[in-house]
Amino acid sequence: MYYMGLDLGSLSCDAVLIDTDAAVLASSAVPTGARNREAIERAKKAVLDTAGVEEMDIKATVSTGYGRDRVEGRMAAVTEISCHARGIHVLLPNTDVLIDIGGQDSKAILLSGDGRFSDFAMNDKCAAGTGRFLEAMARALQADIEDMGDMDNDAQDNLTLSSMCTVFAESEVVSLIAEGVNVCEIVNGLNRSISSRILALVKRIAPDFTGISFAMSGGVAYNKGVVRALSASLGHDIRVPQKPDTVGALGAALIARERSGS
Repeated sequence: MYYMGLDLGSLSCDAVLIDTDAAVLASSAVPTGARNREAIERAKKAVLDTAGVEEMDIKATVSTGYGRDRVEGRMAAVTEISCHARGIHVLLPNTDVLIDIGGQDSKAILLSGDGRFSDFAMNDKCAAGTGRFLEAMARALQADIEDMGDMDNDAQDNLTLSSMCTVFAESEVVSLIAEGVNVCEIVNGLNRSISSRILALVKRIAPDFTGISFAMSGGVAYNKGVVRALSASLGHDIRVPQKPDTVGALGAALIARERSGS
């Protein structure tokens, strides 16, 4: 028997396929684009083809993410907070606080130790510090977003951006470029601004960081500069799984397996 988890986010649709023993057989992440259902089918096809599994052999599918209710044939739709908690518990056991930065929101999740969460704080009113925010900043810098993780390596100043609003921050970045400010300093300022915003979320659920183990999920976790800045703000190392963008989909697949009685 096989179980699938689908995480339909604003930037990507992620899929994970596991077997009865909860072993991951395949995972995929495809751009969501404007047609959600097409993205779902592409993500499903990618994992099925990789694993050599027919769709009829999938016993159960659980969906998550903001578009979870659009997945047809699902056993259940589960919140991304529950799915990320379950996924990181398997990938990085003993995690106390999970920081999930996705395309349109950011979350700090306090884990209970059994693959579930006991509290969370969420920034869902503004795109500041999310994947969308970083995409806008990359456009302003005329840089590839994949390259931004190392663009702050030579920064020496502690540049501070005056606004984290995506529109105003983009305008400020353009002005800084016109003033001749080095790009590495601008990127460093962006990363530090993001980390300060996430730090505030973490403090809402874990005021004392003593003995706390941190991990990070979501596509932004691929950005080494953001991870470094956040680690410096927290004063703790942050563990990142090999495929941080598929943590939610993995958790969804594990929940599908559990609810099927396997």
